[in-house]
Amino acid sequence: MMAGKINPEMWFADPITAPPSKKPSRDGFGKALVELGEQDPNVWAMSADVSESTRTHWFAEKFPERFVQVGVAEQNMAGIASGIASCGKTVFISAYGVFSPGRNWDQVRVSICYNDVPVHLHGSHTGVTVGPDGASHQALEDIAITRVLPNMTVLAPADMEEARKATLAVAKLGHPSYMRTAREKLPMFTTASTPFKIGKANLCREGDDAAIFACGPQVYESIMAAEKLEHEGGISCAVINCHTIKPIDAEAIAYWAKKTGFIVTVEDHQIDGGLGSAVAEVIAERQPCILRRHGIRNHFCQSGEPLELMKHYGLDSEGIAKFVSDNIGKKR
Repeated sequence: MMAGKINPEMWFADPITAPPSKKPSRDGFGKALVELGEQDPNVWAMSADVSESTRTHWFAEKFPERFVQVGVAEQNMAGIASGIASCGKTVFISAYGVFSPGRNWDQVRVSICYNDVPVHLHGSHTGVTVGPDGASHQALEDIAITRVLPNMTVLAPADMEEARKATLAVAKLGHPSYMRTAREKLPMFTTASTPFKIGKANLCREGDDAAIFACGPQVYESIMAAEKLEHEGGISCAVINCHTIKPIDAEAIAYWAKKTGFIVTVEDHQIDGGLGSAVAEVIAERQPCILRRHGIRNHFCQSGEPLELMKHYGLDSEGIAKFVSDNIGKKR
């Protein structure tokens, strides 16, 4: 592996090819929620009968007077959260992504976004890494339905530590946000020293032939794919962690579109309406180039073990490397 092109300013785990541990990104949300509760008595949390699964139970155990369990009622949860936030509180609501924002989109739109109140949605168990729960629980449309909403910030952190930082950051916004996390234990490759700023994409790896824009678990897989492509095929790929889908880092996209002329987007989400579409919009307006979108293509996915599904749908490092290799010839 040629690790020399990894950006040293990201302060990733060393060696990045073998991070010290694997943890689910939802843990980062839960840990940050407790931190916020300790810092600010105006922080509240709510769950729709999945507090342990979404890690809000840590907050509930420590601050029961500021925790509301609404039961299996995601629509009510959004409405109640809006009312509490209107009273000067910062409210985090947490459920599986298919149910919130999937099932309560109307309440999120009208009660939360229209009123522009500080309610922060945490959609856990997103993407194909939900695994055996199958298509009914694999949130693959959540980025699309949230990024279209006015006043909404949309985040897809790459690992547990970045999810912790993202949670702390949205608490300062004073406006609505949505953050998606995964259930599966995945490599923790960012560290406490890795920079994070809402709306600012992180350059993970330098490259000249192509630029891979990825979000969520596919950031690490894209870095490993880029290492493989350079080592085995001489293809030099930059990798950019696009942890903020909205507001998206248009400057970074335009820069890499001009520098390489070839951008690939990678996401554990439908390519229509997700990160790939967001990048396409910027390219069309700012800096036209060749774009290839990699993700789920207009279908529901199978049930299976999480890592097997990532491999099946080409969302692991090998699948990403093959997708780039198969498409970059069209540039040349």
